[in-house]
Amino acid sequence: MREQHVIPGDRAYEERVRESFSRQSHMASLGAKIVFIGPGEVHLALPFASQFCQQNGFMHAGAIASVADSANGYAAYTLAPPDTDVLAVEFKINLLAPARGEGFLACGRVLRPGRTLTVCQADVFTTGTAERILIATMLSTIIVRPMGSGGARPRGEQDAT
Repeated sequence: MREQHVIPGDRAYEERVRESFSRQSHMASLGAKIVFIGPGEVHLALPFASQFCQQNGFMHAGAIASVADSANGYAAYTLAPPDTDVLAVEFKINLLAPARGEGFLACGRVLRPGRTLTVCQADVFTTGTAERILIATMLSTIIVRPMGSGGARPRGEQDAT
């Protein structure tokens, strides 16, 4: 497959990604950090933390899925116009090996950018050992939407008039 060269719709994409990520309380709780931002690509580091482990001592799949989801969302966000935001509308994750390591690296990249929907893939690797091991891969569809678009309301709730 031929590599696509993508050009961000906003020269200040890196600043927008960092500012948005700084508001992610879930990523802060997990201890995730941005380690790379490029056009159509974002890498997030996740340290091993026992409070996010499952019963066998491996990092919980929910923590791994969370960092993969954010890596993909921010990869899409690097190519989005400046007056937009992004949300995942669908993802599928394959957990390929137990999440055992000193840390983890989620490498999200855009496979196909679009005006409304962008398809991304994140690969999650172990870090801190001589050999990087691929432990998960996620395929995501991300929607690009106007900034300030309201979220869905619970059924039956209406605007105040």
